[in-house]
Amino acid sequence: MSSPTAPTNSTSSVPCPHFPPCPGVQDADREAARVKAHHPDQGWRLLCNGVVLFEDTGELLPDGKVIAPHRPIPTPGPPRHATSS
Repeated sequence: MSSPTAPTNSTSSVPCPHFPPCPGVQDADREAARVKAHHPDQGWRLLCNGVVLFEDTGELLPDGKVIAPHRPIPTPGPPRHATSS
């Protein structure tokens, strides 16, 4: 009789010990995986699924693929008119 194993992330052979399991590398919500290592002084953190997430929202996937930063870019509002008093 074999013992049950923890689910693995989609490209990682390391089982995720969390319940519910962390999203895999190929999942749209991969950034929601739990943090394994956090280095705020260097601006990055390692997620359970093997993704390195940088504070500028760029990512390095376990296979070496780079995901460019994707934080929202503020759009300028309508011009402000000076008011006279």
